[in-house]
Amino acid sequence: MANTQLFDSRAARLAPINARNHHGAGAYALQPKHRLAQLAATGCLTQTYYADAQLHLDTVLALCTDLDDAYIARSAIHAREKGLMKDMPALLLAILAARGSDLLPVAFGRVVDNGRMLRNFVQILRSGVVGRRSLGTRPKKLVQRWLNEANVRQLLHAAIGNAPSLADVVKMVHPKPAEPWREALFAWLIGKPFDRAQLPAEVRDLLDWRAMAEGVCDLAHGGDVPDVPFLMLTDRPLATAQWAQLAERMGWQALRMNLNTLARHGVFERPDMADKVARRLADMAAVRTARAYPYQLLAAYRSVDAAVPEVVRQGLQDALDAALANVPVLDGEVVVCPDVSGSMRSPVSGYRAGATTRVRCVDVAGLIAAALLRTHPTARVLPFEQKVVNVRLNPRDSVLTNAEKLAAVGGGGTNCSAPLALLADEAARVDVVIMVSDNESWVDGRRHGATETMREWARIKHRNPDARLVCIDLQPYGTTQAGERSDILNVGGFGDAVFNVIAQFASGGFGAGHWVEAIESIRMEGA
Repeated sequence: MANTQLFDSRAARLAPINARNHHGAGAYALQPKHRLAQLAATGCLTQTYYADAQLHLDTVLALCTDLDDAYIARSAIHAREKGLMKDMPALLLAILAARGSDLLPVAFGRVVDNGRMLRNFVQILRSGVVGRRSLGTRPKKLVQRWLNEANVRQLLHAAIGNAPSLADVVKMVHPKPAEPWREALFAWLIGKPFDRAQLPAEVRDLLDWRAMAEGVCDLAHGGDVPDVPFLMLTDRPLATAQWAQLAERMGWQALRMNLNTLARHGVFERPDMADKVARRLADMAAVRTARAYPYQLLAAYRSVDAAVPEVVRQGLQDALDAALANVPVLDGEVVVCPDVSGSMRSPVSGYRAGATTRVRCVDVAGLIAAALLRTHPTARVLPFEQKVVNVRLNPRDSVLTNAEKLAAVGGGGTNCSAPLALLADEAARVDVVIMVSDNESWVDGRRHGATETMREWARIKHRNPDARLVCIDLQPYGTTQAGERSDILNVGGFGDAVFNVIAQFASGGFGAGHWVEAIESIRMEGA
């Protein structure tokens, strides 16, 4: 009998390998538009397990060289509005600015939705990485318009942070405000003489409060804090009552990130404060308005220390449930395959000096798997590294509990075909397989023909002709183990919007090219 490993008729019909991954193993290269789509949805322009920040930047710049302005503009909008990214959409805007694109104003209006995004755009453009260092006439006018249209609260939030600071931006573009209050505020920001009577009430209150803090009275023994972004106040000594005021005023994201600080200053020892904070954290409308990533809530839950009360921890769990409200209910037999190999121990948003997240790729893979298990209790979960790892999960457990169980196993090499081989060997009935990985498979590496992942998928398809495979790539490097076909979707991301993509693809709502199609369908005036 002929060797079926060499002479497999199903494998002969599969697309041959056309690229190599970082281990030199065979893979499939993504098309430029799809590759930019993946990077726009997940790229944090930081060092990841297999690539440094400069390589990520060079890749984006090279991809954009061959792509048209309309696709770049739509990618920037998609990255900001759907992917909730910060640096990547600002970079794509800067590329449009360097090109002198007529679509810059359209994209700018949708991407620069707060002061941080404004400062990111200015910083990237002036760094020279996109080929110019000056803002130029059109970008300067866009920045001026933002400054002249932002309200007091937006400007005060924008004033927090450096490199560049909002004062630096004002000095660069010289906005000409129409309102006296705005003129006084800009003068105050850049250290020029200003008419105090024209300042917004919040700024006058801040100046009075700072004067008290500098010795006119003992601030630490009382007095309301001004209603300004709380980071403008924390460089002064605050009493517990004042920290409690800040807890009730600060935005949802700030509250999530400062639970340990509030506990350290005794806020939760005050009557009802723990319950108030827990209710704010769990408020579904507030979670949606804050556009919180599920993994950010996982990070918050894991980072709170023992001084944070249990009711507040439960509020974080409720918030996570709210953030995962759109996890789909899929039809048929569902299998979820989270990668738990060694490379998945790297931070999901990359390494950044002084700001590296505690959340690893394996944590997010576990979170996605546990979330899908919650809405589909009969789903099989097959964690894998060199082989499938046996982990017993209870669908009735919380998402956090199951995510932590999955993240606690594995650590070996990457073998993306392992769970597919198990299913094929079992002749299992399969409708949807969802793989969450970094796609850097090498244990099963081939140098010729199709990848082992595609070979095993062909075996599954032989018994399940309508089955679909979704490969969620948490750190895209431009290659995949499963080539694009009508039954295979490669998608990048770790936000909850990815669940909508899974549901639509699994139901036949769109084809393998959805990620690009979704970007190209974005409506823009003037495009």
